[in-house]
Amino acid sequence: MESVARLARSTGELSGRLFDTAGNITRIVANTLDPRDGSGAQTLRMLQQTTAELAEASGSPQAQEAFYRIVDTLTRLGTTGAPLAVHPVSRPAQALLTALGDSLLPVLDAVEPAVEEWAAAIDELVDASSPLLPAAAGAAAGALLLLTPVLLAAADVLRDSGPELQRMADALTAALAPLLPIQVALAERAAAAGAGVVRSALPPLADLTEAAAQAMKTFRPVLVAGEELLVSGLEQLQPLLLATAAHTGRLARAAAVRVTAAASPAADQGVVVAVHAT
Repeated sequence: MESVARLARSTGELSGRLFDTAGNITRIVANTLDPRDGSGAQTLRMLQQTTAELAEASGSPQAQEAFYRIVDTLTRLGTTGAPLAVHPVSRPAQALLTALGDSLLPVLDAVEPAVEEWAAAIDELVDASSPLLPAAAGAAAGALLLLTPVLLAAADVLRDSGPELQRMADALTAALAPLLPIQVALAERAAAAGAGVVRSALPPLADLTEAAAQAMKTFRPVLVAGEELLVSGLEQLQPLLLATAAHTGRLARAAAVRVTAAASPAADQGVVVAVHAT
């Protein structure tokens, strides 16, 4: 009876939480689709149009093929991923994830400000370079078109050379198989020697790092003064650099006009007549 009463109490608490959650969802929907300012009807129309377009697009052959590939990929992942998860091969990955779980959060907290600044800089860079994207896309499309015949030719050559490739693979396997035990032994000796070198080199490296950090603290004012001097010099040279760039641009335009005139004499004569008329 006590277990039945405990089950009834837990069921009642779960039902109460579900009802509270449903009430919260209802309030969210009511607040989102509040018809007092007319936004609710507009939102519903937008959702209706969007879902209609998605329904029509999902019925196309291309979408059905994509869905089939997604389902096939998930099926293969499910059939091959489950054995891999319990296979001994996955133990190093599990150990790595366990070790990262304890130390990753402090690292993420430490790099969060830098990542936010970097993301903001990337956004500005993308916005500033957006005029170059169509040209880059055109260049990429042209490169892909140029590579397509090469890839097709390479595929034909490899398809026709199947027996020769198999002979090469068999020869390499026969030549390398006897060397694998020797290589494993050498790798174990190299790993042991390398571990000893690293173990002996870490204390002096730590001392050197501490000394370098202390030196950086000592010479920090000098470095800041040098950076300030360099920035001031660049600011002083900025007008000269801008004037030089403008003068170079004018010379380039004049040279382009002369080259164009030399390449098309008739157009050059027309330009000369127009200039004399002015």
